[in-house]
Amino acid sequence: MHPFSFTKAANTREALNAGRRGGRYIAGGTTLVDLMRETVERPERLVDISDLPLREVRVTERGGLRIGALVSMAETAAHPKVRSLFPVISEALELSASAQLRNMATIGGNIMQRTRCTYFRDVSADCNKRDPGSGCAALHGFNRMHAILGTSESCVATHPSDVAVAFAALEATVHLLGPDGERRVRFADFLLRPGSTPDREQALRSGELITAVEVPALPRPLRSGYLKVRDRQSYEFALTSAAVALHVRGGVIREAKVAAGGVGTVPWKLPAVEKHLIGERPSEALWTAAAEHAADGARPLENNRFKADLLKRTVERQLRVVGGTK
Repeated sequence: MHPFSFTKAANTREALNAGRRGGRYIAGGTTLVDLMRETVERPERLVDISDLPLREVRVTERGGLRIGALVSMAETAAHPKVRSLFPVISEALELSASAQLRNMATIGGNIMQRTRCTYFRDVSADCNKRDPGSGCAALHGFNRMHAILGTSESCVATHPSDVAVAFAALEATVHLLGPDGERRVRFADFLLRPGSTPDREQALRSGELITAVEVPALPRPLRSGYLKVRDRQSYEFALTSAAVALHVRGGVIREAKVAAGGVGTVPWKLPAVEKHLIGERPSEALWTAAAEHAADGARPLENNRFKADLLKRTVERQLRVVGGTK
């Protein structure tokens, strides 16, 4: 681990001042500390923000949900309003990591976590995300766990967060605070596809701090859930996953929110699946037909061609569960 300075911010103003001077924010540290140990990350200054007043979970005036950036994964998953209004969030969090990690890791840190690509974490391997311009060893290496959607010639790494898939499906918004004041960014625009600049992963400006994630109000009744397919049942990252939320009224699907994880360079919204569902009556045939669109635009690599079919089957299964026809 390389030498670094460490300060603890007593309030938001201190945090922003330190961030403006190049400090890296840290709270639970469950990702950043690991990367520092492996010398993948080499920050010169760390700013501990764990004392900032960003630990509230509350229902918004319109019936949505606002989750403070420093609320732990465990606290968020267990919160009664999260569980009742958007169970897909609780399920995604509970399937994310071990209990110890969920107790430490924060919501803000979770969506900021970096890829688990083995080439990214091996400092001897070529990786454009870690060392821009060096190449991407995954393109022609062992790439079973890598992305099939949103890839580029520069990067095929997947985004590892489970709850980010739920936030993407629910069309959440990220609240930010920086030297220039507050702003809000749609979740779909917050995490960036790699393109030719895979080292730039979030739409953050210099010194900006995540303060909350807000999920908008959705029509009720709303059924939602998260399904994660992985190589083992215990703590493991997804081969593929599906977050689904459906509003069914009068026997017809009025709203459909669907996103996939484990297959995209960012949590992948599935508008073609949603479009196929809206206005239709739930049925086994509908789930199958809609899921056929889940892998539209996929570009499988040599070792992960199975992912396109697995994604379709995962989405179909979760539509059936959430739609109540399993």
